[in-house]
Amino acid sequence: MLCAAIALAFQIDNTIFSAVITLFVLVVPFEKLYPRQRGQRLRRPMVGTDIGFALLAPLLNVVGITAFIAIGTLSFFWLPGLAMRPLVAQIPLGALPFVGFVVFDFVAYWTHRFAHEVPFMWRFHSVHHSPEHMDWVSGFRIHPLDGVVIAPAFFFLLGAGFDAELAGIFAVFQVVLGIFFHANVRVRWRRLDRIVANPEFHHWHHSSEPDAVGHNYGGALPWWDLMFGTFFMPKHTSGRRPQRYGVAEPLPPTLLGQLTYPCRGARQHLWLWRHPILIVKTVTVATRNLIVDIKRSARRSTRSTRRETTPGAFSTNGSLLGPAAVPKPDKKPLPVRKVRSRRERRASARHAG
Repeated sequence: MLCAAIALAFQIDNTIFSAVITLFVLVVPFEKLYPRQRGQRLRRPMVGTDIGFALLAPLLNVVGITAFIAIGTLSFFWLPGLAMRPLVAQIPLGALPFVGFVVFDFVAYWTHRFAHEVPFMWRFHSVHHSPEHMDWVSGFRIHPLDGVVIAPAFFFLLGAGFDAELAGIFAVFQVVLGIFFHANVRVRWRRLDRIVANPEFHHWHHSSEPDAVGHNYGGALPWWDLMFGTFFMPKHTSGRRPQRYGVAEPLPPTLLGQLTYPCRGARQHLWLWRHPILIVKTVTVATRNLIVDIKRSARRSTRSTRRETTPGAFSTNGSLLGPAAVPKPDKKPLPVRKVRSRRERRASARHAG
């Protein structure tokens, strides 16, 4: 089945194989010359799963793009974009790409932060954070529905009047930059750490060490983490480097298991399809829970030194749709039948006689 899926992916876009080979040739030598984690083998655990994600990217992108359009439209981020359209029209043409990039990165910061702190979104994003070893190919481990995290930023730019091709370039640039940031290379800018992101910045974002969890949500610019109190980068002189990666809850090791992992618990809601009115009520309550979680994430204080160590700590959703979102069908309680002992039955028979 995996071979058939890869063959279908090659029919959709056969350039992915060349891209994987090119990245391997360009990045792996740097990982061996300037490794962050010394002694990490090229054939590390679960490297086959990550390569499978890379080769299946064209097929998975079909699902991702469909969800991308749906989420981008339903997020209503294009509405504030429309409100900013008159201001964008006044920006000089030469400065438009730079302004668009900053705006894109700002919106991407918040959508990335919500992907960590909103439980429903974390279900999909946790697949990307499950690798316990960081290298060039670990960046490919992305659930197809997790890529929609940048959809609101893309639609915001479209609504504001930016060119669709320019917004697409920003999205592709974020993906390519992400692959470089995942590489096992010892690179940081030192004095420029607070101006431009680098692999060290993103490795701390993936670290599972308690004081590092919940930081460095920025894509290319760490400005927003500095502004909203989520920046974390130990001083270079301390010599401290990320040592542990992964998530608290172990995910299935197989590619298919990780693709289906975010939908765990969905089977218990299948009975809803027999009740159309309850479906509408369920979606309404689930949407309300999602908005509540987003508001809690946006409003919470981040200026403390001790942070929650579990993503999605600010939560109202405990299952796929949230416990309050799934109503239970009304059922009449069964009558309780009293079981009498043998002595009581004999006494009753004598009394009747």
